[in-house]
Amino acid sequence: MFKRLMPIIKKEFRHIRRDRRVLAILTLVPAGLLLLNGYALNFDVNHIRMAVVNQDKGPVSREFINSFVTSGYFDYVQTMSTSEQATNLLDDGHVRMALVIPSDFSDHLLSNSRATVQILVDGMDASAATTIVGYAQAVVLQYSQKIVLSNLAKIGKANYIPMNCEARIWYNPELKSSKFLVPGLIGFILAITCVIATSLSIVREKERNTVEQINVSPIHSFDFIIGKLIPYAMISLVAAALVLVAAYFLFDVVIKGSILYLFGATLLFITAALSLGLMVSTISDSQQVAFQIATIVSIVPTIVLSGFVFPIRSMPWWLQVLSNISPAKFYLVILRSIVLKGVGLAAFWPQIIYLSLYAGVLLAISTLRFKKTIG
Repeated sequence: MFKRLMPIIKKEFRHIRRDRRVLAILTLVPAGLLLLNGYALNFDVNHIRMAVVNQDKGPVSREFINSFVTSGYFDYVQTMSTSEQATNLLDDGHVRMALVIPSDFSDHLLSNSRATVQILVDGMDASAATTIVGYAQAVVLQYSQKIVLSNLAKIGKANYIPMNCEARIWYNPELKSSKFLVPGLIGFILAITCVIATSLSIVREKERNTVEQINVSPIHSFDFIIGKLIPYAMISLVAAALVLVAAYFLFDVVIKGSILYLFGATLLFITAALSLGLMVSTISDSQQVAFQIATIVSIVPTIVLSGFVFPIRSMPWWLQVLSNISPAKFYLVILRSIVLKGVGLAAFWPQIIYLSLYAGVLLAISTLRFKKTIG
């Protein structure tokens, strides 16, 4: 079998070397997509532009405003005199939050009564608005706690906090969204490039009328499919390694688990994605049609149904079932488990089994389809 495969592998390497489009898809496109999407996809909410309507203008109100600035989340950009002016800034998009302090703010606090402030937030992005409100409430709560402790000290009572909570965040203590998104982005990039690249391989033989030569040769259909797959798998593995190295230097994504497990899982996923591309190639009559089908079957399921951006657990049950058509869903579980958590095979062996079955079934379908084509 090895002697039958070598001519196919050499021939396919020559095709890849001559066809610069495919070579660019397999090498340059992954790095470019990682660079662009890695910086563009960012769910971190920081440097929130804040306007202030300070009708009190006393030292207490200025100290309260300073507590927002020193929190590290808010950028104090402008002072307004009325709430209407702050609303206009929100409408124009110049600020994302406005803090309105009433004129009796200091009087209430100095008389040990409750003071009320208003927070106006741009709610066009619901997720970001929720985060901004949470940050603002945390700053207000911390400032209120500081006043309570100060008042207790004035009357000679010991500071007493009835409950204390110490949170410890595992796997991503800095809470950087890039640590979660970049591993998913690696799976997304491999899925697209592998499917699109191999979708053009067999249909190219049809367009050049070389299928008849393959038919009269002593090569079996399975040998031909495997021979087509191996060169793309080797190049894709190199591209995956380059993407992981780039993720380390650009986004500080460190592989905490076994590199051997990561290599094996990546090879398995690449095989599954290449098998999908080969199947697309067997059912297409032209490279243009193959490219369009490959784009649809790779991009849409990978973005929507893989858990790359949208959590699968929050989807309706029927979409959760439909998400199983995407091999990227299972690879992302493996990738994030190895890269972020550093766990072993016991944590993701079901995903390994599914990817193996997925690749095996698609290879069988591709072989049967190609056999029918040359028959």
